[in-house]
Amino acid sequence: MITVIGTGTGAPLDAPARAAIRDAALVVGGRRHLEAAAIPAGVERVVLGPLAPALKAIERCVQADGGDIQARRGGPSLLIKSLGEIEDEAEGRSTAPTHPARVVVLASGDPGFFGIVRALAERFGPDALDVRPSVSSVATAFARLGLPWDDAVVVSAHGRALRTAVNVCRAHPKVAVLTGPRSGPAELGAELARRTATRTLVVATALGDPARERVERVTPAEAAARDWGSEVGVVLCLDEDLAVTDVARTVAGPRTGPGRWALDEDEFAHRDSMITKFEVRALALARLGPRVGDLVWDIGAGSGSVAVECARLGAAVTAVEKTADGVERVRANAAAHGVDVLAVHGAAPTVLSDLADPDAVFVGGGGRELPAIVTACARRARRAVVVSLAALDRVPAVRAALLGAGFDCDGVLLQSSRLAPLPGDVTRLAATNPVFLLWGTRSATPVPAPSSSTSLNEGVVQ
Repeated sequence: MITVIGTGTGAPLDAPARAAIRDAALVVGGRRHLEAAAIPAGVERVVLGPLAPALKAIERCVQADGGDIQARRGGPSLLIKSLGEIEDEAEGRSTAPTHPARVVVLASGDPGFFGIVRALAERFGPDALDVRPSVSSVATAFARLGLPWDDAVVVSAHGRALRTAVNVCRAHPKVAVLTGPRSGPAELGAELARRTATRTLVVATALGDPARERVERVTPAEAAARDWGSEVGVVLCLDEDLAVTDVARTVAGPRTGPGRWALDEDEFAHRDSMITKFEVRALALARLGPRVGDLVWDIGAGSGSVAVECARLGAAVTAVEKTADGVERVRANAAAHGVDVLAVHGAAPTVLSDLADPDAVFVGGGGRELPAIVTACARRARRAVVVSLAALDRVPAVRAALLGAGFDCDGVLLQSSRLAPLPGDVTRLAATNPVFLLWGTRSATPVPAPSSSTSLNEGVVQ
């Protein structure tokens, strides 16, 4: 019923694709796809810009063919027939077209990869689709560099918030970003230039066009300073020292999560036992919920143990520490565990105004300024704030700060006893200092759907 053809990057359409277009009643695609497809005269064409009008045109064509769209999905038919039409069919005088009216959709690369297949399958059901993929722009961009990409993270910023792509680029050494209006190389570069010094951007323009294709390596600052036009489909963000490893892979995508977390204190460099104990860290991580695409703040980072653990779980992390030796300790611990943590030297809440809004915040220090720090963090956090404190006197003020920012608040007193050896091959219980852990969480908010103006064709602007 609906043939979806991936046009590839510069390759001409094959014979079956050309035949499908010749037989079509409706061809939908980006302007450049339609111009290159040699569509016969008399075939209806719809330029794929805003998605909603294109879907309506496809639906009209399917209905004209007598297509029972909803029946394929187990629901009521969208096709409404008059009494006269029903009588005509009963007497063999059906007015349906003799030959099925076919729809062809032309899309970029692999239309099932961040492409229009999702929208079509939701609207018409997967059984209505004949999908013929081609090489994706992501695969082509990595091929131009001679790089494998089974270990790359792919994120779409086309019709979506740029912040997720920025956070993924900060946290992972090999990322492909599908771009869109206001989410292109300049905007991505501007965000990364302020937050990382180890990334190279590879901007792929007009992939597959022999005359106009460009693949350029630039720094984030250089990307931010240029007007890249509308033909950039994908940007690769690389830590080039880690772009190729000799690790044999069996699962595609980013490296798998750590086999364990809440690491022992002796796995971090720290000063005078000034480190969040692993029992506290375990519950803090559970309440923070760090994940790929998130940004986490670690305020009063100390050794940076919480920051490092969040980064090991895939989040981008900013650690704020007021002492210079503490900042160096955070950086050393991050390097020792092979993760990226942006260490900021300064005192909260003063330095927070220069940071991007976080998804979650851990506050492990603060002294008398703690209520003000929690208030400042709670105003900015999108999902959760977790606070560790030893002083009972500060618990009410911290709780009030979380509640005052509109969070649901809960907490526990953690007091553990660890096994400790004694002479004579016996064991005692050694008590750790009690710690209060308070957390505030916002009510879940729905993730906005892609804009109706999004073409969904592999993130490429049409």
